[in-house]
Amino acid sequence: MDWKSAVNGFKAYLMLEKSLSGNTLEAYVHDIDLFRKFLEEKKYEIPPEKVTLNQLQEFLAWIGETSIGPRSQARLISGIRAFYKFLLMEDAVQQNPAELLELPKLPKKLPEVLSVEEIDMIINAIDLSRPDGQRNKAMLETLYSCGLRVSELVGLKITDVQFDEEYVRVIGKGNKQRIVPLSESTAKFIRIYMNEIRNHLTIKKEAEDIVFLNKNGNKLSRVMVFLIIQKLKEKVGLKKKMSPHTFRHSFATHLVEGGADLRAVQEMLGHESITTTEIYTHLNREYLRDAILRFHPRK
Repeated sequence: MDWKSAVNGFKAYLMLEKSLSGNTLEAYVHDIDLFRKFLEEKKYEIPPEKVTLNQLQEFLAWIGETSIGPRSQARLISGIRAFYKFLLMEDAVQQNPAELLELPKLPKKLPEVLSVEEIDMIINAIDLSRPDGQRNKAMLETLYSCGLRVSELVGLKITDVQFDEEYVRVIGKGNKQRIVPLSESTAKFIRIYMNEIRNHLTIKKEAEDIVFLNKNGNKLSRVMVFLIIQKLKEKVGLKKKMSPHTFRHSFATHLVEGGADLRAVQEMLGHESITTTEIYTHLNREYLRDAILRFHPRK
């Protein structure tokens, strides 16, 4: 199979079977074309099925010397892998030379975090005179003080909120349960919402055990929580990127900044691996560095 036939077949496969957008499709084709040009430059006059792992590694070393960043390199490798998976599926090659290609290590992107003052600003901006105000206040207090994912928040059950024992049982990813402490103030806001607002709703049968409900007495959607937060962000004029997950990141960061044990933070967040939680130690170092640069007399 020559390069033109292979690329055309790959393009048709991506378009018809993978339903990729035009831009994504062109990016994949561009990556294969770049590899083909590299082979020409190196005088490797070979069809796709004759390409070896060594030649692919040479190509990666070649692009590593250019200004192409790690993320673009990772995308290039993904494109080549997909191309050879397609050729393998079509029986055009006997083995996939790209199978053992290693992706470059990408720097961890640190999540956006709100300060305690910014959290207070957002929650204090909630209009408590509106019917949904008490709900939104209780909801955001719970989101932040318990470090919940948005799916855990909207799925939170009344039977999982233990007011007397001061904890919340959370059903997380993979249906795994964890116990998160419930602060006195958050418990108070949940009680106010349940007694003064929720009790007056006509509640749908399937939502009878759900804590936070919409005006129709049904479970809130994740999108609704996102929109509530976006409106509050605009109201207070914050420029940071923000989503429900920002409250979870802020919860973890504030715990680490306050000296909490990383294992305890891992338990409260429901992370399977401690390495996932360790990102908050990086955030903590950034915080300390920023504090030193701003306040140290010898900065």
